[in-house]
Amino acid sequence: MSLPSPSESPRVAVVGGGPAGLMAAETLAARGVAVELFDAMPSVGRKFLLAGKGGLNLTHSEAPEPFLRRYGSAAAALAPHVEAFGAQALQDWAHGLGITTFVGSSGRVFPTDMKAAPLLRAWLQRLRAAGVRFSMRHRWTGWAPERAHTLNFQTPAGPVSRHFDAVVLALGGGSWARLGSDGAWVPRLASRGVNLAPLKPSNCGFHVAPAWSEHLRTRHAGDPLKAVALSVGDEFRQVGEFVLTETGIEGSLVYAASSFLRDRIARDGKATLSLDLLPTHTAERVAAEVAHPRGSRSLSSHLKSRLGLHGVRVGLLHEVLDKAAMADPVRLAATIKALPLTVDATRPIDEAISTAGGVRFDGLDAGLGLKAVPGVFCAGEMLDWEAPTGGYLLTACFATGRTAGEGAAAWVTR
Repeated sequence: MSLPSPSESPRVAVVGGGPAGLMAAETLAARGVAVELFDAMPSVGRKFLLAGKGGLNLTHSEAPEPFLRRYGSAAAALAPHVEAFGAQALQDWAHGLGITTFVGSSGRVFPTDMKAAPLLRAWLQRLRAAGVRFSMRHRWTGWAPERAHTLNFQTPAGPVSRHFDAVVLALGGGSWARLGSDGAWVPRLASRGVNLAPLKPSNCGFHVAPAWSEHLRTRHAGDPLKAVALSVGDEFRQVGEFVLTETGIEGSLVYAASSFLRDRIARDGKATLSLDLLPTHTAERVAAEVAHPRGSRSLSSHLKSRLGLHGVRVGLLHEVLDKAAMADPVRLAATIKALPLTVDATRPIDEAISTAGGVRFDGLDAGLGLKAVPGVFCAGEMLDWEAPTGGYLLTACFATGRTAGEGAAAWVTR
């Protein structure tokens, strides 16, 4: 059976030009559906390009079971989508675009040249060849009254309305508004009875309480702490690195713990984390080295020579211990292995790498169609899930984009 000609094809709008929207468009076009993709920005993939600025972490080589666990409470809901288009499928897809990949020492998967732009260029070339139309500078402002498939847009030429047979929304979360993800869609979906969880920052930095001392702030803001272990109660422990900021902490290790810290702050008004400044040393070894006679050497020199502690690590010790406690070998050794820090607020949501919250999965069918608005499908960060950095975010965006595209294609070709 031949595919219908473009003039006979069902027409689907994809709103949002990030990875989820582009994957939905590709999936629809491959099924003979006429696709028009709209984005508020002058070009697509702006947040995708920013994510690849320091090296595009496309996915992760972790085995499927631990990979899925990275999605926490949303793992079961995301499982069918990520299992259908997971890490290996994503790598194969990239190879099909002529983009070779490699697995880094941490298990993360990158394009060989580390860049996002060549992949995006090749992808857009494929999409255009498949007949996908792109309408840029079209900011979605809502639906026409009582017509969920008639979309209103604000454009440089003024407001326009367009009608389609189905719609895929891939509008992102609420972070990095300047790149298009501003969360403005939340009240529009809520007004149609869509079940939503509030948007919250994820993979974000935190404010410490009390504030850093002037000495620590002026001497060590911007300094990294590498190869330290961060714990949040019995829920989280991981070795990695993060950075001190003028107001608190941020960086990959903090981002990995962000959901635990954020949720404790929401519950208790604050959260306490514990830092092991020397995770490769046993508590007994640290205690012995701290108690070792230091003669005429200063404490700073002693800690540096015996344990390699200096700079920002010693600065943090002074931040939480007074002079008497620093002079007490037992208390000092215990704090080196479990230095407490209290945080009382996240950084603003617009600064977060990603967001939690959004369209709840119980309001979606298996094809990610909205039960409250038939014929409208959602994908990517609009959905209520979160994950740490490391390729997990992009993988779920691609995977849910593919499912939403399949769902919309099935809807219009029934």
